[in-house]
Amino acid sequence: MRSRDGLGESPCWDPRRRELLRVDVRAEQVVRWSPDTGHEVRTDVGGPVSLVVPDDGGGLVVAGGSTVTRWRPDGTRAVVCRVDPDTAATTTNDGGCDGRGRLWIGTWDRDGGARATLSVVDLDGSVRVAESGLSAANGLAWDAAWSVAYLVDTPRRVVWRYAYDLDAGALGAREPFVEFAEGTGLPDGLATDRAGGVWVALFGGGAVHRYDPDGSLTQVVPVPVTHPTSPAFGGDGLDVLFVTTSSAHLDPGRAAAEPLAGSVLAFPAEVPGVPVGVCSGEGPGAGPPRP
Repeated sequence: MRSRDGLGESPCWDPRRRELLRVDVRAEQVVRWSPDTGHEVRTDVGGPVSLVVPDDGGGLVVAGGSTVTRWRPDGTRAVVCRVDPDTAATTTNDGGCDGRGRLWIGTWDRDGGARATLSVVDLDGSVRVAESGLSAANGLAWDAAWSVAYLVDTPRRVVWRYAYDLDAGALGAREPFVEFAEGTGLPDGLATDRAGGVWVALFGGGAVHRYDPDGSLTQVVPVPVTHPTSPAFGGDGLDVLFVTTSSAHLDPGRAAAEPLAGSVLAFPAEVPGVPVGVCSGEGPGAGPPRP
């Protein structure tokens, strides 16, 4: 891709449009890109943005600041709810949808504390806090059976693992899945593959790591940028690993040495990814699990 993001984040494959969705946090834009045609559409949000996911009505759900907004296919926008509205130090960050269309949104404590949360958002406007005491809830994904959830807590350099009850939309007790040493980069976004692999982008580490379900490191994919931000599987067979990156965190000299910083990178995947959930307009828990 030729387009460069200031801070690309939240990549998500939209199977209906056959497009990769993402946000450019610095430009405050939602970006849609077609791998088939190379056509890209950038839409101004008009304020902070951190997350975009497709909904099952043909529109998008966009989060930024404390606000979750539904973008309808006719171009209108409607505020759904606010997340952590009474905590000024937090802002929405990453998230995703489970196999029942529940939208999960994590927040980030900008003061470096532990006031961030992970919440379930219903498009009727209700919000349920499912986890608290986080520093920055970042990448979120589930295994292929929707029985395990993985969540990055970036400042703590850890990926948490939870047993997951898909019927109830409930997390079990958390336990460390992978912890990262100083000097390896900060864990940022993550994605899962159908063999149980967990792929983690290491911001500042210039690589994406894959871990088996037991937490062992099985693959290191070096990338030609210092700051990869988040991986996502896409393509018709979910057999391409897309990786968003940042150009905004480089000084001018380093930026010149990294012409692909801010690009979306693509790698063939030996194991296809887990299909991401699509946000359900009928509310969390509606319908059977998506394939």
